[in-house]
Amino acid sequence: MALLQANKDLISTGMKEFSVLLNQQVFPNPPIPAEAMVTMVDDWVNFYINYYRKQMVGEQQEQERALQELQQELNTLSAPFLAKYRAFLKNF
Repeated sequence: MALLQANKDLISTGMKEFSVLLNQQVFPNPPIPAEAMVTMVDDWVNFYINYYRKQMVGEQQEQERALQELQQELNTLSAPFLAKYRAFLKNF
C-alpha cells in the first residue's frame, strides 16, 4: 500500500531540511570522538522523527509506515556525513 501524498511530501521536506542541517556542519576543532558524532546524528534523526510525527496524516498504521520511511531516509542521508567525519578524524 502506497503512502498518502501528504506524508510523501512531509518525508521529502524532512529529507531536504536534514540535508541542509548536515551540509551546515563544521567539524569541531578539537574533534569529538566518532561515537559522539554518531550519537549526535542519531539525536538529530530522533528530533526530526518527533517533529514530523505530529504532522503525519492518515490512520495510525499509515503514520507509522511514513515515519519508518522517513527514519530510513534520514539514516541513509547521514551515512556519507558520518563517513566524511571519520575520514576527517583520520587526518587529525
